Amino acid sequence: MPFTKTILITGGAGFIGSNFVHYFLAKHPHYRLINLDKLTYAGSMDNLSEVINNPNHIFIKGDICDEGLVRKIFTDYDVTGVIHFAAESHVDNSIANPAEFVRTNVMGTFTLLDAARRHWQGSQHRFHHISTDEVYGTLGETGYFTETTPYAPNSPYSASKASSDMLARSYVHTYGMNITTSNCSNNYGPRQHQEKLIPTIIRTALSGKPIPIYGNGTNVRDWLYVDDHCEAIDFIFHNGIKGEIYNIGGNNEQNNLSLAKILCDAIDQISPADQPYAKQITFVQDRPGHDYRYAIDCSKIERELKWRPSSNFSDNLKKTIKYYLNKAI
Repeated sequence: MPFTKTILITGGAGFIGSNFVHYFLAKHPHYRLINLDKLTYAGSMDNLSEVINNPNHIFIKGDICDEGLVRKIFTDYDVTGVIHFAAESHVDNSIANPAEFVRTNVMGTFTLLDAARRHWQGSQHRFHHISTDEVYGTLGETGYFTETTPYAPNSPYSASKASSDMLARSYVHTYGMNITTSNCSNNYGPRQHQEKLIPTIIRTALSGKPIPIYGNGTNVRDWLYVDDHCEAIDFIFHNGIKGEIYNIGGNNEQNNLSLAKILCDAIDQISPADQPYAKQITFVQDRPGHDYRYAIDCSKIERELKWRPSSNFSDNLKKTIKYYLNKAI
């Protein structure tokens, strides 16, 4: 049967992108996916080992800032949709090297948007842009980010993502493109790079090293299982309204210290050691400008698109731990 759509997935060898490629190929077997990834430190072909020979999946190593390559992909494959994950995403790295974040997250998004505009010539193909709740800044003890919360980014990373969001918005209003944007909370699950918090806790616990927690561990994040996020993106890509923003959250707030203790307790059950892993928790100097709390109000996507997070946090943490245990064997 011929392909019904050809979708360009950017950053499809990274954490969320690779999970989405697996999900989307299984969910939509008549779609062809063109997977463009630069394969920086955060992307790995290992994340695609199960789908690399799937005839519906074409991998291209390349940079979203390469205008010639991006335009050629649109032309050669007649791309009829874009789901844009590719981004530099680690806050600490953005503090050390902000220029790379501006280049990839701002100029890369511009390159994709403009290639789509030129190739589609007014056709209402869907371009979905993946962003983050960090563009909204920080919250106190109460309140939630909504789609109308003013942007107030506090790191070079979140500022670069806010800039890319504004570019996407401008292409809707200036050129009439069919673009949607989603701002998600912190993801967790298989295939996440070891630099992120949950893999770091698991890795250092199992290796017997100190488990590093910034400051006093009271910073709060909302945790979203990556499979739930993939499903939400699917809902938005197919049913979201042109020009709209959708917040995607897990309805699961945890402060960093509580999260570390929950993870350590779960590791105790799966791979017990001589003493509880929680004894390895150590406080380290806080990150500069560390946002206190992120919390998503995802009632809009629940109400309008009938999506809600369905996964069990405890069960999915155990799946995640077992994934990293198996990688270490």
